[in-house]
Amino acid sequence: MSVRVDRADGVATVTIDRPDALNALDVETLSALRERLGELRDDREARVIVLTGEGDRAFAAGADIKYMSGLGPIQAKEWGELGHTVGQLLETSPAPTMAAINGFALGGGCELALACDLRYASRTAKLGQPEINLGIIPGWGGTQRLARVCGLGVAKELILTGRTVDADEALRLGLVDAVYEPDELVDRAFETARALAAKSPLALRAAKVALNHALQGDHVDNLGREADQFAQLFATEDAKEGLAAFVEKREPGFRGV
Repeated sequence: MSVRVDRADGVATVTIDRPDALNALDVETLSALRERLGELRDDREARVIVLTGEGDRAFAAGADIKYMSGLGPIQAKEWGELGHTVGQLLETSPAPTMAAINGFALGGGCELALACDLRYASRTAKLGQPEINLGIIPGWGGTQRLARVCGLGVAKELILTGRTVDADEALRLGLVDAVYEPDELVDRAFETARALAAKSPLALRAAKVALNHALQGDHVDNLGREADQFAQLFATEDAKEGLAAFVEKREPGFRGV
């Protein structure tokens, strides 16, 4: 199995399991990733999703270049659509998504990390969009998400040069949210994931929807959407519990209702 799912404490860990190939994304692996993420989308027990790669060398070294070398425009369009579907599943999942970047995250691997809500990296991680060196461009959302995460200037510099950055530079650029030593990455990622899993899944979902619209569409419409979602949450048991717990000086117990 090229993708496996492990569960603990409300956290579903999705692992790309091709360490001998640096967790490169071939058709089988990308299709399996689409299926697993699709299943988790409707799984109320999966309150947080952590995406990572097997081993300590790579998160996902990129797409299968040998496979891509034989594609024509029609097949390339289908390949790109598969990658876009996976990215959209990560971006629009009701549960927060986190990339634990434990090594190379290049090309399609970087694009999947960009589709996640949070990105934690090992100090040994390398990230980049080197597609320009192959005579192509990022095809799974990289041109759009990198600009939104790091700003248009940074996105142009990285995509047009195709250069790779180390974890410390990625942190300075805002490409990742935190950097940890290799032996600390998983524990620190799970520390955050468990903290998120303890929060109201309804509030997390509403916040994620509002934030995903923040840099697109009409500003006034987005403010109206936020106001509507804010008000609607007051009809939930989670909001009642959270507010009561604060007043009563105790920890809340959110149930997602």
